[in-house]
Amino acid sequence: MKRTYGLIAAGFLIAIVLLLIKVFYINQTAEPAKISVSQTPAPTLKVEKSVDYKAKFAIYINGTKRIFTNSMYHNLSKDVYIEASDPSMVHVKKDGKTWMDFFMTLPMKLDKDCIITGTKETFCMTKNSTLKFYLNDVKNDKLLFEKIKDNDLALISYGTENETQLKSQLNSLKKP
Repeated sequence: MKRTYGLIAAGFLIAIVLLLIKVFYINQTAEPAKISVSQTPAPTLKVEKSVDYKAKFAIYINGTKRIFTNSMYHNLSKDVYIEASDPSMVHVKKDGKTWMDFFMTLPMKLDKDCIITGTKETFCMTKNSTLKFYLNDVKNDKLLFEKIKDNDLALISYGTENETQLKSQLNSLKKP
């Protein structure tokens, strides 16, 4: 009888060892579980930071400075706008606004090649007359895509100006 219990115990032990070996082997060779990842990102809420920046701009066409005193240009957006008291001063209230964002609020059109004024006059680049963009005294063909920063000075000039004339236009932005 002792021998029967001994054989049963030995068989039971062998079964447990084989079971442990099998479980260990399966865990080592099994493929990791595949996790499904959604391709659509979760929606995020973009909160624009409030700011109080001021920047200046000027537009010259064939040497003549455009004046923005007409009320049709004033306070057209709550985020970026000009006021009647100083229509060369751009007020920025939301961070990240670009010069294009500002010009799109005005009743005019502007891109890298043409300017169409509020009175519908059209000035496009030709062999002789060019549209030039300056930001803080540096020529910048991508001005329209630049974020407006506090104390920025932007000049847009169309025509056949020489360096002296352009320097004079840039200096006009620095006057109070």
